[in-house]
Amino acid sequence: MRDGIDRDQVSGALLRWYDRAARVLPWRVGPAERAAGVVPDPYRVWLSEVMLQQTTVATVKAYFHRFTTRWPTVEALAAAQDTEVMAEWAGLGYYARARNLIACARAVAGQGGFPDTLDGLRALPGIGAYTAASVAAIAFDRSETVVDGNVERVVARLFAVRDPMPKSKPMLARLATRLTPDERAGDFAQAMMDLGATVCTPRAPRCGDCPLAGFCLAQEQGIAAELPVKTAKTPKPTRRGIAYVAIREDGAPLLETRPPKGLLGGMPGWPGSDWGDDPTPAPPLTADWALLPGVVKHTFTHFHLELTVATARVPQAVNPETGDFRPDFDPGALPTVMRKVWDHAASGDLFAGREGA
Repeated sequence: MRDGIDRDQVSGALLRWYDRAARVLPWRVGPAERAAGVVPDPYRVWLSEVMLQQTTVATVKAYFHRFTTRWPTVEALAAAQDTEVMAEWAGLGYYARARNLIACARAVAGQGGFPDTLDGLRALPGIGAYTAASVAAIAFDRSETVVDGNVERVVARLFAVRDPMPKSKPMLARLATRLTPDERAGDFAQAMMDLGATVCTPRAPRCGDCPLAGFCLAQEQGIAAELPVKTAKTPKPTRRGIAYVAIREDGAPLLETRPPKGLLGGMPGWPGSDWGDDPTPAPPLTADWALLPGVVKHTFTHFHLELTVATARVPQAVNPETGDFRPDFDPGALPTVMRKVWDHAASGDLFAGREGA
């Protein structure tokens, strides 16, 4: 192997470390259990991997527990109502994942279970290269390479790759593939992720505790903390908008369901204007709207958002141009940015005298 790094030595050292230091995670079958013959449930592996995309382990744990308690099998999830699943997903962000989750569960249930090959998994709705490799390796112990941000960092340091990210991603993936063993590929994948998350961390890597320190070219050269090199990010633009929070006499708020595609697709939200440099007011009904001081701030993948919040109390018989009044409204079912709008509205006097506001 390049620069004298031996695959068997690296994987052996890492797996020995993993056997004693593996994180205990609710979706994981640990090394001792695996050695005792416990087989991972592909449903739990898949669900956790989808949830963990661009979301922290600490955040995912509670969602994973709720999902698997309510829908313990892929068949149960496939039979769930879309609105129920989207409501449970609220707060996890990247809502296209939830829509794909539903579609994939139904496809898997329809064919009698998860396929156990990379190609079979890739054919499922919403499963890309990373998730397919993760499920194939972790659930079925296929010798597939799983590459996330933690793995990229470990490999960049191990081989002292100085080429900047993201252009170096293909090279890092190739090097990671050359490290993947034929046996215990699932444990190896999880070991690489654990190493990056707990030892080979982005800042102040703990090289003295690393099982791969003896193989690491970056540690040898004293540049581990400098890698991987990242190209400076282009600053995100800021968009602005107006969100309208109307409360009917009976306390029911006016909400709409966002279009199925696009940001927050299929999720409940407040009627509002466009999001841009100079948003055009678009109240959903005629009312005595009051603009609250301050703005609600939220950051999406590609832009920052600042929302001005307009509130109004409206008569019982009013007919909005968009949306509908929902007496059974649950703030917990709102996506994060819409919950921020609700909290901001509640900080004013709109809900004075309303029980539970």
